Amino acid sequence: MMFPNIRELSHRFVLTLASGSPRRLQFMEEIGCRFVVQTHEIEESRRPGESPFPFALRLAEEKALAIEDKSSAIILGCDTIVVVGDIVLGKPRSRDEAFSMLSMLSGQHHRVCTALAFVREGRVICSDYDVTTVYFHWVSSDQIWQYIANGEPMDKAGAYGIQGMGGFLVDRIEGNLDTVIGLPRHLLDDMAAEILRNS
Repeated sequence: MMFPNIRELSHRFVLTLASGSPRRLQFMEEIGCRFVVQTHEIEESRRPGESPFPFALRLAEEKALAIEDKSSAIILGCDTIVVVGDIVLGKPRSRDEAFSMLSMLSGQHHRVCTALAFVREGRVICSDYDVTTVYFHWVSSDQIWQYIANGEPMDKAGAYGIQGMGGFLVDRIEGNLDTVIGLPRHLLDDMAAEILRNS
């Protein structure tokens, strides 16, 4: 069976997923992990001069560190960002912002970074990230507005879901599809193996 290390980690320790993403929950369940979900809102602003990928890594770590734990659980924090040049696109706050994001991405390529961080007893024990390049078709304003009308873009970084109706936007990818969806499972399993070796 694939991803044996993260499954073993979740059976050996109490595993808390610090994310309410339905896609991440589905991935974890498909692997056969035991876990509980607990989330906490954090400030998600970039610091002056902070590069995009370290920014995503910091957010994943802070999301995990924000969970109060008194049981020596292992906490998994995650963060996904869409990067165009040095511009980071998070989740749109309005339909107009979603339109602006998708118009920027149309006919271009961008990078999607998903960062993962494991925390135990108030300290980061392992963190890393994976990056995939995504190439968009050129799409018209009418197509963008029709997509926005179905509501899918509003809770997605970069205002699209590659595994949903937003798949029509994508020409091709270079890298791992799981990273774009929000949980790179091969990276997750490698990190779990490292924690198991050191436990």
